[in-house]
Amino acid sequence: MSQPSAPRIEIPVTIHDELGLHARPAARLAQTAQAFAADVLLLGDHGEADAKSILDILSLAAGHGSRLTLVCAGQDAEQAAAALRSLFETPLMPGDA
Repeated sequence: MSQPSAPRIEIPVTIHDELGLHARPAARLAQTAQAFAADVLLLGDHGEADAKSILDILSLAAGHGSRLTLVCAGQDAEQAAAALRSLFETPLMPGDA
């Protein structure tokens, strides 16, 4: 009997922060992603990043207006995708406009 495959969710996201995806929002994203068992990747023009790693996220050099794809795969992929999507839909850091 075959086991059901783990969910895989892909969501397009846009960087709205005027400074792009800099250190503080990258840290917040990584911290949120680390709360889930799912594998979480960010795909961009400059490659892909493990969203649980601040340095990987920063390596994307995602500036204001950049479009990325958030990919969550694993047992809690749906919950991870929802939590991370909400970070991109609202300011990534308190006080961001």
